[in-house]
Amino acid sequence: MKSMTLETAKHVIKAAEQKAKELRISQVIAIVDEGGNFTACHRMDDAWLASIDIAQNKAWTAVAMRMPTSHLAHLAAPHAELYGINTTNHGRVVVFGGGIPLVREGRIVGAVGVSGSTVANDVEVAKAAVHAFESYASHMPQARRLDWAWIP
Repeated sequence: MKSMTLETAKHVIKAAEQKAKELRISQVIAIVDEGGNFTACHRMDDAWLASIDIAQNKAWTAVAMRMPTSHLAHLAAPHAELYGINTTNHGRVVVFGGGIPLVREGRIVGAVGVSGSTVANDVEVAKAAVHAFESYASHMPQARRLDWAWIP
């Protein structure tokens, strides 16, 4: 797998939603590709509307910073090296847990962002998504290259 596909995103979202249901919470689960571009987003019934942007921004941050958003918490604290980073990039940088890169063969191919509950729950649901991605991606063949030779 060389890039995030809608099929993969749907599989990852399904696993994350199942974990949220086990926790009896409603979440928004967002998936972006390796460039931080929107791939898919799912808002469970009764999930907060504000969580839509937060989940998408967590996924974007995880790709843009190449790390889980939870790693930014201590770096962005007052007097820390990255204090104020959350005010950059038009406020898209999220500095608390719930965004995790999706890595295949050592390369970030996308990210998941989860919002709608406590940070601990958001992280737990995001980790379920990552686990589903890793299991799913390991069984997927390499991405096919498009053959444009047929185009006149």
